[in-house]
Amino acid sequence: MYLPPHDPHVDDPMRFKPLFRIHLMERKCATVECMYGHKGPHNGHIQIVKKDEFSTKCNQTDHHRMSGGRQEEFRTWLREEWGRTLEDIFHEHMQELILMKFIYTSQYDNCLTYRRIYLPPSSPDDLIRPGLFKGTYGSHGLEIVMLSFHGKKAKGTKITGDPNIPAGQQTVEIDLAHPLQLPDIENLRDFSELSRIVLEVQEQVRREEQEQEQRQEEEERSQQAASQPAASPLGEEGAEGEETAAGAEGTTQNKAPASQPFVLPMGVISRNEDYPRTCRICFYGTGLIAGHGFTSPERTPGVFVLFDDDRFGFIWLELKSFSLYSRIKVSFQNAEAPSREAFDEMLKNIQSLAT
Repeated sequence: MYLPPHDPHVDDPMRFKPLFRIHLMERKCATVECMYGHKGPHNGHIQIVKKDEFSTKCNQTDHHRMSGGRQEEFRTWLREEWGRTLEDIFHEHMQELILMKFIYTSQYDNCLTYRRIYLPPSSPDDLIRPGLFKGTYGSHGLEIVMLSFHGKKAKGTKITGDPNIPAGQQTVEIDLAHPLQLPDIENLRDFSELSRIVLEVQEQVRREEQEQEQRQEEEERSQQAASQPAASPLGEEGAEGEETAAGAEGTTQNKAPASQPFVLPMGVISRNEDYPRTCRICFYGTGLIAGHGFTSPERTPGVFVLFDDDRFGFIWLELKSFSLYSRIKVSFQNAEAPSREAFDEMLKNIQSLAT
């Protein structure tokens, strides 16, 4: 398992923790050992579920228990996963969230399902190279997000989740067709000024979406009313408009903007105060927020801030919060780890033993 660094140090390297290992003694003879817990390797099981997916099961979960009971297990988990003690956490809300995460993760006892992650394709027109990033999420700690580009949109998808927003959900969406012109550094400190700028762009985006929907409805009615595509000039005009917009968007993305001073507005909370003080460009975006258990999810306006090729940020306007993201640069390989082909072959051998 690759764990993010301790909160809020997003630029620190990922941490490596073995969860299971496979021994191949001879052809079609293998043993699986669970590495979870603090009592050493013990008996486990691996099963192929389907393509790009397998599951692990610990057969001796008593090896995961500690003599001091759940309280000792929680304190050990807190020290290893968060790099702090229970006495270090004064905020009651943060204590609640951390306890929820411990209960949620520890109940599985390393009986888990693994799915292969396919990284997004890269294009020369992308704002930066897509990939995996570590991000700060307030009291939830650091989480892993995959950044991908889709024409006029960029998306940040959660690889790891929390009690509010689970893994697989689109945490942020960036509208690359709507760059933001930030005010000068003094006015940028005023949260109300930044809020005004973002809400104006939000209204503009809403109007454009309504106009686009009306055009599509008119085109559909025209096509239904005529045996021949009498609305082709309108379609050509729309296509030309889209091409112009795409061209403008390409100009925005391909142009190397000069760095501009950046500072968080007063009142915006950041777990990491060591964020860059200059940025390249900013865009309007939306962020997904929800209650515990992913209840009442809604997309709220925000600001995507590109710092450099490996770091970006997002200002959550409604939460008055700032998330800083840093690229994961490890190759996800250990010196003793097998290749993908060798690992797939091991799983086939184990599966044949089971059947």
